[in-house]
Amino acid sequence: MKTSSKVTLGYAVLAGGLLLNGELHGQQPNILIIMTDQQSADAMSNVIGNKYVNTPNMDYLAEHGIKFTKAYCPNPLCVPSRSSMFTGRYPHEIGIQDNKFGARVDPEIVPCMGRVFYENGYNTGYVGKWHLPYAGKDKNAHGFQYMGQVKDKGVDNLIAASVIGFINSESDKPFLAIASFCNPHNICEWARGDKLPDGDVGRPASPDKCPPLLPNHDPTYNETDINRDMRASIQANPQFPVGDFDEAKWREYRWAYYRMIEKVDREIGKIINGLKESGKAENTLIIFLSDHGDMLGAHNWNQKTVFYEESSRVPLIICPPGHKTQEQSDVLVQTGIDILPSICAFAGIRPPSGLPGNNIFDLLKTKRSPEYIVVSNKLSQGKNIFENRESFAPEGRMIRSKKYKYWIYNEGEQRESLFDMENDPGEMNDLAKNPAYKKELNRHRRYLNKWATKCGDPYLENNQPDKITTLN
Repeated sequence: MKTSSKVTLGYAVLAGGLLLNGELHGQQPNILIIMTDQQSADAMSNVIGNKYVNTPNMDYLAEHGIKFTKAYCPNPLCVPSRSSMFTGRYPHEIGIQDNKFGARVDPEIVPCMGRVFYENGYNTGYVGKWHLPYAGKDKNAHGFQYMGQVKDKGVDNLIAASVIGFINSESDKPFLAIASFCNPHNICEWARGDKLPDGDVGRPASPDKCPPLLPNHDPTYNETDINRDMRASIQANPQFPVGDFDEAKWREYRWAYYRMIEKVDREIGKIINGLKESGKAENTLIIFLSDHGDMLGAHNWNQKTVFYEESSRVPLIICPPGHKTQEQSDVLVQTGIDILPSICAFAGIRPPSGLPGNNIFDLLKTKRSPEYIVVSNKLSQGKNIFENRESFAPEGRMIRSKKYKYWIYNEGEQRESLFDMENDPGEMNDLAKNPAYKKELNRHRRYLNKWATKCGDPYLENNQPDKITTLN
């Protein structure tokens, strides 16, 4: 589809307010996606204040956009999350639930975001961390014609200049630009005492001046076997050396994590300023998000992969062109399947057929949230890292509804969890075994069965516990 002089868009700006399904005359909008790695949803000063972290550039985006409070990643691990986001498919659809790298999907069957936009008249560019299921050098496969400073580590201080150069390139086409940062993922190296790939953050302040432990630092009451066993296995492994962390060390961990977020925030500021100076800001949709979060010591965990909020809920801010006011939405968004159909609708592009996600702009227009969303995981990072086990890769599915969160694993005596997210946002009290919540437990089992049937996920068919077959 070539650029036309009159494009029907999903979102336009009128007199300082929002006109949905309006029309803009002229060139199709530019799209800039800024992505961090391993940033939890609340790890911004526009959420928790600036006593321990200061993110003026993320705050600027929040002040000029819509901040989503219930956005969840498709899988709290880099490769499956990014693969889902850039294809618009659930991880189970493309067969990617772990961190194995390399070309893993057929681009003719599962087209990448870059190819979709390139074939519809966009100038496409990608800079930063890759971890997508296409060969990075194969531009015909993924569709990103400009590939600037693409590597997995040590790239953050090179991204802004590369992205700005792409934005300023001579072209009469609109652009799709991806700025994919590594931080605060460097917290993984920090925990191991390794050199930080994207630059040192200094020595922590004294523990009493570091951020306090999270209120949900202790393990969950009645937690599943898998969560308990996984924590013990991780804490005994040198790749995740937090088993001996005391309160002081956990507080230093949080201090270092926030410094990494401030580092990446400064780089984001350079891109925002460069976009303004280019003269293209008024016709550019900006989306800011992360691929997944970090546990930050919640329930004695670090890193990701689990369904707890700190790991699975992510920041999502959408800034439509010319939007001047700060807004907030609590509609449920699953960033893996919802981003691609949304930006296609915004640009007036027909998305690949059969995408399962929602158009976020339609959700905003109707103010109707999906009844539930689904997240998956596989507690493996591509290889078995656990001692005394021939293999260990439990797989799970999570349902997030308006009030509750439910998940189920394929291993263990106690496989299911249920949390009241309104009254227990820290997920400290697992209600799955509480008879008073049997009705809600069964309701969420039905949600998952309905979804699995609709979306062709064989997970429940192969791993369903006996008790889940006796729904009320």
